[in-house]
Amino acid sequence: MTAILTERLSATLRDVPDFPSPGILFKDITPVLADPALMRDVITAMLAPLRGSGVTHVVGVESRGFLFGVPMALQLDVPFAPARKPGKLPWKTARESYDLEYRSDVLEMHTDAVGAGARVLVVDDVLATGGTAAATCRLIERLGGSVVGVSVLVELGFLHGRAKLPDRAVHAVVTF
Repeated sequence: MTAILTERLSATLRDVPDFPSPGILFKDITPVLADPALMRDVITAMLAPLRGSGVTHVVGVESRGFLFGVPMALQLDVPFAPARKPGKLPWKTARESYDLEYRSDVLEMHTDAVGAGARVLVVDDVLATGGTAAATCRLIERLGGSVVGVSVLVELGFLHGRAKLPDRAVHAVVTF
C-alpha cells in the first residue's frame, strides 16, 4: 500500500465522538463509500496481500464487512457468505458469542456457508478489540473451514485486537 492511499483514506474517514456510546470514538467509513475511486483503491489494497493464497470463500462481518467483502469475493471469483447478528439469516445457523469494547454480542452463519476444505478470507471494516473477528474465525472453523486471513479497512491498534487473533494473517489498510 502506498503512503498516498494511507493519506487519502485517513483524510476521508470521519471521527464521530461518543458513538455508539459515551467514550467511544467511532471511525465513520461512509465518506469512503461516497468516493468511487478511493473505494476501488481500498478494495485492491485490502485484497492485495491475500491474492494467491488459495482463498475459496469470503466471509463479511455484519454489516459494513459486506460492503468490502462482496467486491473482494467478486474479484476472486469465489462465494461470499455473511456473518450476521442473531435472527437475520433465514436458514439453519450456527452461532458464536463474543465481547466488544462496549457490549457482548452474537454472530450467526448458515451451517452450509463454508464447509470442509474451505479457505476463508474474513473481511470487516474495523478491527478494534478483536472480539468480532475472533468469533467469526471460530465460527468458520466450527463449520469446517480454515481461515486464510483477516482483512480490514481500519485497525485501532491501541485496542490490541490482533492479540485475539494469534497466528492469523491480519491486514489493515490503515492503523490508528
